[in-house]
Amino acid sequence: MADEVRRWRGDMEAYYIYTAGVAGDRFLREIRDNGRLMGTYCPRCDVIYLPPRIYCETCFSELNEWEEVPNKGVIDAITVAYVNDKGERLPQPLVWALVRFPGARGGLVHFVSLPEEDVREGMEVEVVYRRTGRREAAITDILYFKPV
Repeated sequence: MADEVRRWRGDMEAYYIYTAGVAGDRFLREIRDNGRLMGTYCPRCDVIYLPPRIYCETCFSELNEWEEVPNKGVIDAITVAYVNDKGERLPQPLVWALVRFPGARGGLVHFVSLPEEDVREGMEVEVVYRRTGRREAAITDILYFKPV
């Protein structure tokens, strides 16, 4: 009897919709509309958060101030993907990096436009955006990072 309670026969549809949230929405609109990175600033802790948050992680103050963050950053960590999300081998490996930006706490993870053997931690890179007019207010409006 207990086995019947734990079993589901048939298909169960599950749709997942994640919103960017209040801070994430403005962050993505700034990329789309102005081609710039914006973070939220906590005057109490003197910290800029990127990606932006609505509350400071340290003092829990509400964050209402926004600051522009430079489009240039430094690679802090690297990983290389050899297979796609279906487990199929990629024709060329994809290089992903965690990029941190001067004056900001946090960072962004995205593609790097170099072969894996040319990417290194500490390398300075800059954001390459999708062309104006083609941006959709999505993280994919950042096409990749390229070396400076």
